Order: sequence, then C-alpha cells, then structure tokens
Amino acid sequence: MTHVRALGRAGILGLLWTVVGCGSDDRSSAVARDELSGSNGAPGESAATTPLAPDVRSADPRASGADVPPASGGSATATSVAPSGAAAPAADRVESDAPSGQALLPPPQPGVQAGTLTAGAWDDNRNITRFLAYRQDLRDQQMQGLLDFTLEDHTAAQERTQPAAHTTLDISLVVDTTGSMGDELEYLQTEFLAISQTIEANYPNAEQRWSLVAYRDRGDAYVVRPFDFETEPEVFRSRLAEQGPGGGGDIPEAPDAAFEAMNQLSWRSGDATARLAFWVADAPHHDDKAPVLKAAIEAAQAQGVHIYPVASSGINELMELTMRSAAQLTGGRYLFLTDDSGVGGAHKEPSIPCYFVTKLDSAILRMVDIEMTGVYREPTSAELIRAGGNPQSGACTLESGQTVYVF
Repeated sequence: MTHVRALGRAGILGLLWTVVGCGSDDRSSAVARDELSGSNGAPGESAATTPLAPDVRSADPRASGADVPPASGGSATATSVAPSGAAAPAADRVESDAPSGQALLPPPQPGVQAGTLTAGAWDDNRNITRFLAYRQDLRDQQMQGLLDFTLEDHTAAQERTQPAAHTTLDISLVVDTTGSMGDELEYLQTEFLAISQTIEANYPNAEQRWSLVAYRDRGDAYVVRPFDFETEPEVFRSRLAEQGPGGGGDIPEAPDAAFEAMNQLSWRSGDATARLAFWVADAPHHDDKAPVLKAAIEAAQAQGVHIYPVASSGINELMELTMRSAAQLTGGRYLFLTDDSGVGGAHKEPSIPCYFVTKLDSAILRMVDIEMTGVYREPTSAELIRAGGNPQSGACTLESGQTVYVF
C-alpha cells in the first residue's frame, strides 16, 4: 500500500483503539458524538509512518421493491485463544516477532487528533431488497472469491434481526496489521482512548470487556495474534501498542484465520451481553479461503456476535460485498471511511444510494448506543457533515421508485 493509503487505514485503527484504550483517570472528559468515495451504485441513484512493506492493493469499485421500514430500534501468543483460555491448534500460525512486553510503536504523537476520520454507515437489514439485488449483480458477473451464502441465508438473517437492550458489553477489535498499518495503529491509540472514555461515561454500570485479534497473512511473521477479553482498558491498550506493522505485500490477507481466532475468544453468552466485533481492514480474503471465511461468519452468527466492518481506503467490490454480508448476516452494520477527513487516499464510493457522513468516532458510539439501548438513533444535526444522495426524513426515493432507508 502506498504511504497515502497507510494514512487512510491509520485513521480507522486509530479510532478503534481509542474506544478500547480509555483509561479511568478522567471519565468526565467524554468526546462528543461526532461519525469512502470512488464509484457509485446504479446510475441516477447514487448519492504517518512509512509502510514497512509495499502494498499493491488497488480499488476495483463497480456499481451494484419496497424494503423493511426503519427499525425502532491473560496475554496470548500467535495462536488462537480457546474459550477456556487454552491455546487452540496453531495451524498456519507462527510466533510473533515482537519482543515480549516491548512496544513497537511510540506513544501517540501530538499531531494525531481524535475525531479526525469521517465515515458513513449503512444497514442492509433495513434495505434487504436492495442488498439482495446488489449481491446478485456481482454473482452475475461471476466474480471470484464470493462467499457462498444463499438467498435463504440472507432473508432468514434479516427476519431474525430484532433490536434489544443489553446491560453488559463485549467488544473485539479485529485488525489487519500488514505493512501499511503503522499510522493506523497510531490513530487507533488516539481515537479509541477517547471513544472508550465516552462509553465508560455513558454506561458506568455496564461491565465492559475488550479483546484484540491482529492478523496478517500466511507467510508473514504471524498469521493471527489474538488476545482474549480483559476488563481493564489499559491492558488492551498495552497489547495493542505492542503490535507493529509488517508483512503483506500482495492484495489478499487472512481474515478467515482472524475470524476463526475471534470465535474462540471467551465471549459471554446470554441475552444481557452485547457482543460486537469491529473489523478494520481494506483487503479481501484469498479466493480459496472463501469457504473458511463463510464458516467463520456463520460461527460468529451462532454466538450472537454482531460484526461491524470499518472499510478503509483501497477496498474493492469483493471486499465491500464480503464486509456487508458479514454485517447483514450477523446483525451488524457496514461502516466506511470517506474522503471528508482529508486523511489518506481516495476511498471507494460505496454501492449504496444515500447515506449520512459523520465523524467515525460518532458513528461507532452510535452503533454502541443502539446495541446497548435497543433503540435506533439517527445522527443528530450537529453530528452531520454531509449526506450522500438526497435523504429526506430518513429515507431516499430513487429514480426507480424504490425507497431505501439511511442509517
């Protein structure tokens, strides 16, 4: 990836780190709830560390009834972590190249500010008809690497999606740490510190736990480096700080192995816990690993883990569909960086017709709020930066006459 694209992903991880890295020293300084662009959807309906390894990924954006109405709403090595805390089989994994206890990155620099990145959000379960048409369009193109989910898989998932309030919170951060991620890790430290502090202030009685799954690709120094859930944000922050960028160099990475490891973490069961996984990445899986990734998404769905992708600069259409499928099937939402922040290279215009743009931290905080309260919440007017398309009263009427609902 180029240096410019590294800056783009730097922002994403920066945000996610902030959520989890919050310390408990100053709970009163909560950040404000403030929330990619290239190719459109259907015509007329659209709305800094130098990388350690080169990255040649490139974007390959392509364009993609009445829908459902708006809803109301301990350290680990580079092996997987089983629910009991024991290490799972270490197939395709090698030990980390990071010295134990030694941070590979400097502390966040003064120039890296929280609340910098901008993003849109989209809920395909509120627009299932359009999602299925988009999915079919790519299948008709015989695109390689597609996940073999059926129409019935998607419709059944949409029917099961019901908002519910929760009292406890498990969040896992699943992060691509290949060579161009250096600046993202720096942003991650800054952004997630602020977000975590806000979550702590907003839900003081909710027992929050954080986990990390860093991943690269087969042939790199490690494939997956998972860290199980911790109740202390400082522990998570320390572990994230130990992760350095490296490896990569080709387009696909190993999210399939990352999600297999994520599923082995000690997620709490039961209806009281909101289980969220924020997946920060820009590169798809290897084509031959599509069945493995499909099975891992199904396993996350079975555990009630809601996947929230955060699409960075450089994603292609396969990656967008994969991310949106993971979100739709598990009850999460699709988040995508936009060019409004001025950080990084050009971001792919999502294949959706209309959306709101806010700060990325605002978007993530809103997702957490919806998960904890069970009540849908649109961004406030103060949070809005701009709109893609022309949403009116939370909906867009397309030239075809179809109505879609913004998130």
